[in-house]
Amino acid sequence: MTGTGTGTGTGVRMLALLDLLESGGLRGRRELAQRLGVDERTVRRDVVRLLDAGVPVESVRGRYGGYRLGPGYRLPPLMLTDDEGLAVVVALAVAGGRDESDVPAATAAAKIQRVLPAPSADRLASVLAAAVVPDDADEPVAATVLLTVADAVREHRPLEIVHRRRGEPAGPAPRVVHPYGLVRRAGRWYLTGLALDRGAERTFRLDRVERARTLAGRFRPPSGYDAVARLEELQGAGYRYEVRVRVRATEPEVRRFLPASVARVRADAPGSGDGWLRVELGADRLDWLPGVLAALDRPFVVERPRELLALLDEFALRLRARVNGARADVGSAPWV
Repeated sequence: MTGTGTGTGTGVRMLALLDLLESGGLRGRRELAQRLGVDERTVRRDVVRLLDAGVPVESVRGRYGGYRLGPGYRLPPLMLTDDEGLAVVVALAVAGGRDESDVPAATAAAKIQRVLPAPSADRLASVLAAAVVPDDADEPVAATVLLTVADAVREHRPLEIVHRRRGEPAGPAPRVVHPYGLVRRAGRWYLTGLALDRGAERTFRLDRVERARTLAGRFRPPSGYDAVARLEELQGAGYRYEVRVRVRATEPEVRRFLPASVARVRADAPGSGDGWLRVELGADRLDWLPGVLAALDRPFVVERPRELLALLDEFALRLRARVNGARADVGSAPWV
């Protein structure tokens, strides 16, 4: 349906509209609006778009009127390879295809799942069973890496991965991991598990995994393992400083400057009923935090570390010096 000029959301809705019309019979405007979650005016606009795309939609006037497809029209078959079908279903699941309120995504995912060959269906089940998706952002990850990791998490199989850290030279050595969990958080996919070369749990960003392959054998994961909780704990570990600040703000206000990939926000701070949140993060340097806290422009209390308090004092002195210097340059100014 090219050339309609519609966005992704509109395109998905138009496909859902076409699917409803293709099921046969006359469909009332109110019924279509309710099924698609839009108003009747939007349905009329989408019908015009279908007509512009060459789809013969007939309009029936009157109290019991509505829309139906012209005789003989069928949506041409969509040909996908197994890997393309897997990629589409995974994307729909991440976008909300497992949410019953998202009818178009759920029905599209179900249709593709029904026609997948058994081996591909098993690979898809690995992703859907292993992945935890607490939010809806996105970060590119190789499909082969995601499917291999998800299968290893579900089957408790060791993994050999080539994982490149930021600034690491080319050709990092392969590492063997017992994969415990797969989590998608703040737009990125993370693997949590036991790194055998370190003898400790680690997290790995999948967009930095160049290759992954399953090894022979099996392992026993920790009982009652919570991948999301462990990811939060591990992301805060291994840093020089553990920062904890209470902020009187809403979470969206905090997230403007401290996204979920950087900081954890909890509503369990003392006095949280009065709008206080606890913000926790790990950092190797603290010099960037005074500017961020100032940009929040909300009351805050530093709980730890003490070094941050000293940096805030220095930041306030520098800011005052610059303001006073500007005042001296322009003469008397009413804004200081």
